[in-house]
Amino acid sequence: MPVSRRHFVSALGLGGAGLLSPPLFGGRGHEARLADWLATPAAPAGLIRLDSNENPNGPGARAFDAIRAMFGEANRYPGDPERALIIAIAKQHGVAEENVVLGCGSSEILRMCVEAFCSSAQHLVTASPTFELPANFARTMGRPVVSVPVDGKLRLDLDAMANKSGGAGLIFFCNPNNPTATVYGDAAVREWVAHVRRESPATRILIDEAYHEYVDDPTYKSAIPMALADPNIIVSRTFSKVFGMAGLRAGYAIAHRDTARRLQPWRLGSGVNVLALAAATASISDAEHIALEQRRNREAKAFTRAFFEKAGYEVGVSETNFLMIDLKRDMRPVREACRKDGVAVGRPFPPLTTWLRISIGTMDEMQKATEVLRKALA
Repeated sequence: MPVSRRHFVSALGLGGAGLLSPPLFGGRGHEARLADWLATPAAPAGLIRLDSNENPNGPGARAFDAIRAMFGEANRYPGDPERALIIAIAKQHGVAEENVVLGCGSSEILRMCVEAFCSSAQHLVTASPTFELPANFARTMGRPVVSVPVDGKLRLDLDAMANKSGGAGLIFFCNPNNPTATVYGDAAVREWVAHVRRESPATRILIDEAYHEYVDDPTYKSAIPMALADPNIIVSRTFSKVFGMAGLRAGYAIAHRDTARRLQPWRLGSGVNVLALAAATASISDAEHIALEQRRNREAKAFTRAFFEKAGYEVGVSETNFLMIDLKRDMRPVREACRKDGVAVGRPFPPLTTWLRISIGTMDEMQKATEVLRKALA
């Protein structure tokens, strides 16, 4: 069953409405800057939220149980729960505890990498469009940013990104990419890393695997083994997507021990609260919940793809929990019409201003949303 904020609070036995108030800056559910978030009208009751790539079903039963059990520790700093999550992550990935760095969502991991590896003399290389947070952080810190447009198939232009890496402090590689939903397989990633090494041996590579669990492409593999062997590679993960905990804010990096030590000083101490730590610890090995969410997403995504393709629209390849659809016209009037009828869809992602990004909700939500979209597109 989809978990609304009210249902979540009720399930925990709480009456307060402020427990899960929306984050002001940094979460993947609000990818733009703070000013953009403040300019967005408050979500009306009953709004179908297909705009932020969130999991509509929320956390699993294990997460709720763990949160309830952790309330008695809410008055304590999260040292022991942090340790428990690090141990669970290390066990899940077969790595040492020293290879794990926690973050307040993977957003904090991205910020830490920009702070640790970019400077006024060492630029950030990123894509356009991709998840904006690293570039936003870099610009706020006064660090130069080089953006490389995606190619004609909406994929990151890896050769062009490698060619811009000379002297860079960091390259941000979102795989699968948000918002274009495309992915690169293991062989292509390894070949690209080798290219970057030739161009700029000291440049660090941050590989964002936020949508890892949704990938069906058989050529794809996590870059975690590469990160363990190569101090210049960092992999970031989040509990915001398949685990359904975007409002709880927990994420992590896997890196070579030397790189992990380099990142730790940039981390906000005690930056992940005890409830998020408990939920993440209980969820990371919950294979049944992960499989259920993968199946739900796969089915609702196929339904939504079929709707658009039957209507004659081009739908991009998707290895995530969202779709990109080329409307062949400015997507903004369609977005506004949908919101007026109770459906929120993705914002513009220049230069792809004819493409509409739609997050995948529950099957019931997608059935209702496609009827609204049918009217908006007419």
